[in-house]
Amino acid sequence: MTLTGRGDLPGVRRLVVKVGSSSISGDGAHRIGPLVDALAAAHARGTEVVLVSSGAIATGMPYLALDSRPTDLATQQAAAAVGQNVLIYRYQEALRHYAIVAGQVLLTAGDLENPTHRSNARRAMERLLGLRILPIVNENDTVATHEIRFGDNDRLAALVAQLIGAEALVLLSDIECLYTRPPGEPGAQPIREVAHGDDLSGYEFGSVVVNSVGTGGAATKASAAKLASDAGVAVLVTSADLVGEALGGADIGTWFAPDPEPRATAFTGAVRTGSHG
Repeated sequence: MTLTGRGDLPGVRRLVVKVGSSSISGDGAHRIGPLVDALAAAHARGTEVVLVSSGAIATGMPYLALDSRPTDLATQQAAAAVGQNVLIYRYQEALRHYAIVAGQVLLTAGDLENPTHRSNARRAMERLLGLRILPIVNENDTVATHEIRFGDNDRLAALVAQLIGAEALVLLSDIECLYTRPPGEPGAQPIREVAHGDDLSGYEFGSVVVNSVGTGGAATKASAAKLASDAGVAVLVTSADLVGEALGGADIGTWFAPDPEPRATAFTGAVRTGSHG
């Protein structure tokens, strides 16, 4: 099924939803409930749903008495180890009301580079979905390195959507849609539709670091959306506060039309950042 617009989202067979750290940790933790409500509604319609959730490090920070995101790898790993446990617990508590069980899937960039690991990951998620479990995917920050990692969970979500053959990907942000330049600047215009093959190079998406706990931003969402749409996956970018409306097919957000005839390409998962700290 090739999706032609937002109105097709309620009827998709398989869907990936990605939410960022700032939306579900710290002051944003209250959004877990409405997010789960929307996912459960899609699940009840028969859609197979995968959630890609950031937030392990941010959720773990208070338990390590940290006021800001750690910059050294060891402390990031420690915060992730604590936070991932708490984060999954919060999701499962919210899902319990709907009698939905969550399944944790932690991936590294190397897992999606290695054909055997990639096949194992696909098989595990296929089985979880077949059992009506809701997989919750995150980067395995406890063992990830600065040199080789996904870079951000928007990219991870696009790769997971390809991995499992999802029809649609919803990238949740802190704004309702993408803009031609940072929305606070004069002349910024909302981008409502991106046809396949549209050139986005003229747009100014701003910094990829937008807050103290997350690593994504408008630029990473646009890049991930293009990656997924080139593989035949329809993409909607919108606000985490509008997730219910988004999954219900409302006319909101920025829609990236999928390539109707995607070409088979080599699947690569890693991004080599060359960054330390």
